Amino acid sequence: MVLLGTIVNGICIIIGTLLGVFLHRIPENMKGTVMKAIGLAVVVLGLQMGLKSENFLIVIISLALGAAWGEWMNLEDKLNAVGTWLEKKMGSKKETSISQGFVTATLIFVIGAMAVIGALDSGIRGDHDVLYTKSIIDGFTSLILTTTLGIGVMFSAVPVVLYQGLIALFATQIHQWVPQGLMDTYIVEMTSTGGIMIFAIGLNLIGITKIRVANLLPGIIVVALVVGVMHAYQLYF
Repeated sequence: MVLLGTIVNGICIIIGTLLGVFLHRIPENMKGTVMKAIGLAVVVLGLQMGLKSENFLIVIISLALGAAWGEWMNLEDKLNAVGTWLEKKMGSKKETSISQGFVTATLIFVIGAMAVIGALDSGIRGDHDVLYTKSIIDGFTSLILTTTLGIGVMFSAVPVVLYQGLIALFATQIHQWVPQGLMDTYIVEMTSTGGIMIFAIGLNLIGITKIRVANLLPGIIVVALVVGVMHAYQLYF
């Protein structure tokens, strides 16, 4: 089943959120320290991914153009608007709780090589191991996030399932159109670009910065465009 890994990922996020709701009485100091610890781990993960690029100019171009594109589309505010709408529907009394939880969790769970590579493995090879591993990580992370950011974390399962599911379904046919060399290059540069975004998320979680990371997301698409142009015209920087 092509979507098995993706479905398991979504279920783990929901289970982690529900457990987090029951464990919401965790002392504030403990929750704060744990969130800082997760933030530090996310920073290190993002740094490791960010250094994998084989052509960092592609990453710079992708982030710059992606940031401009994202600011023009105002993705951050639109994601927050979705979270606010969910908050009103749920009748939340905590200002921004559902919105912040939805946006933060979505960015953490969607951005990154594991989501893309895992979905590609599911679609191309029928191997769900990467997504199973991601599911465990996301489940634990959602538990901790929920104790601090609220039940909005659970709604991040929807974009995660849609995003990874579409990639997995597309991957079942991707070998017909995309040469293996081009796909390998894209995955490497996408990993680096996504890693820098994850690094920014970690800084936000720690409280050092307030980077509008959602507005950087189009950079992932720009990576594909830049790599595609370079491959088509055999350009090497």
